[in-house]
Amino acid sequence: MAWQWLVQNWLRGLAEAKIRETVVQAAREQMSSPAAPTVDAESRACDVGAVFALREESGGLEDLLEGLTTTKGDGFLVRQGDWSGRRIAIAISGAGRKAAARAAESLILGHRPTWVLSAGFCGGLSPKVRRHDLVVADRIALCDGSELSVDLEAVRSASCLSRQGVHVGRLLTVDEIVRRPHEKRALGKTHDALGVDLETFAVAEVCSRRQRRFLAVRVVSDAVDDQLPREVERLSRHKTRAAQIGAALGAFLDRPGAIKEMYQLKENALAASDRLAKFLAALIAHLVPAPREEERRGNEQ
Repeated sequence: MAWQWLVQNWLRGLAEAKIRETVVQAAREQMSSPAAPTVDAESRACDVGAVFALREESGGLEDLLEGLTTTKGDGFLVRQGDWSGRRIAIAISGAGRKAAARAAESLILGHRPTWVLSAGFCGGLSPKVRRHDLVVADRIALCDGSELSVDLEAVRSASCLSRQGVHVGRLLTVDEIVRRPHEKRALGKTHDALGVDLETFAVAEVCSRRQRRFLAVRVVSDAVDDQLPREVERLSRHKTRAAQIGAALGAFLDRPGAIKEMYQLKENALAASDRLAKFLAALIAHLVPAPREEERRGNEQ
């Protein structure tokens, strides 16, 4: 049956990811052995640091990087690599403000990025924004009325901001996934916001306290009239792959119709991540000038 095939492919993907994680962990342990070369602080410094909640969000940008290395922190991962002569560090924090703040602090202290980006998916709160549109925040708010402004002066002349489907406006950070259209419409109207996520306000707070230059860019994974499957909430609460597998199996047994919805959600996430990555690459190219060829050659010698 079709649903059995989908379950098998879903679990196979999770199993492959688990194997990759095991290989990375083994390589990390080898690198940390006494015989491994020492990595100095300067080699860890980067031009841009980006905080994502999930690997599904960061995957598109990771695919653009060369020479990727992975380190593990307190509940999060940092993947560092090069793109067109720029050094990029990606922190994958896990969902929620607390996790995002912890990852942002460690990213700033450990990698000293010139710019920090809060990036990933968001839900649309306005009919103006469609699925896979991009939201660049000029203000970030909480439901209690707290708000932080974002200085966009450095990117106002960036050509990528004038692309079709790119919106500048307020981004709302909440504590729980908002999955129903009427809830999204109400939040958008009350807070005059274009999108909603779970992490951006926390990353912005850390950058403000650490006096680090900050931008927030989100791709709309679900438009205002799109309803997310209820299983998304269950899966988002689990941090480990094993727990996610168990939650997914439980969800499919409880409601077989969820299989098709979750599969479509996965395909949508891949497309959203790729669109986000292309936009971030253009933005980074504007923010960080490419190194001169002779400087690059000198660094390679």
